[in-house]
Amino acid sequence: MALKSTIYKANLQIADMDRQVYGDHALTLALHPSETEERLLVRLLAFALKVPADDLHGTLQFARGLSDADEPDLWQKDLTEQLVQWIEVGQPDERRLAKACAKAERVTIYCYSAAAGIWWSGIETRVTRLRNLEVWRLPAEQSQALAALAQRSMQWQVTVQDGHVWVNGDQHSVELVPQRLWPAA
Repeated sequence: MALKSTIYKANLQIADMDRQVYGDHALTLALHPSETEERLLVRLLAFALKVPADDLHGTLQFARGLSDADEPDLWQKDLTEQLVQWIEVGQPDERRLAKACAKAERVTIYCYSAAAGIWWSGIETRVTRLRNLEVWRLPAEQSQALAALAQRSMQWQVTVQDGHVWVNGDQHSVELVPQRLWPAA
């Protein structure tokens, strides 16, 4: 018998002063049986950091990710079904990145955990030709602190300013500073 996903609800209030994006979003997320709450919340953070200011070029949506190898964790398709954004969480391999870059206008990776540095050092020189790729790293202690905000029903205020991200949850707050790995700043 297959295990079922666990449903999480999140209400986000986003104030991204770096991109001039503000809005409220009511989201439903499925925690895949093989997924950790840390990964789930990094997906939610990726949504907050990449949601477009308007839906003129489509909306950012959670895709099937772990359940379907041909889909990312999040994607944005325009009104003609062309992929605008492909967003992955974790440590995808070089072939997956090349395939994503061929399909979408922009590809963003949010890697996290203590092994992220090892993964990046092994793949860095092989992705230099992927011009539409952007790779960000969340330090392990920050992604773990984010995971502590996990609740089946969450109210988040996400504030972004000067590259710093503050996530205020029901119980406490977390400050994150995503590190840009590619292209080099």
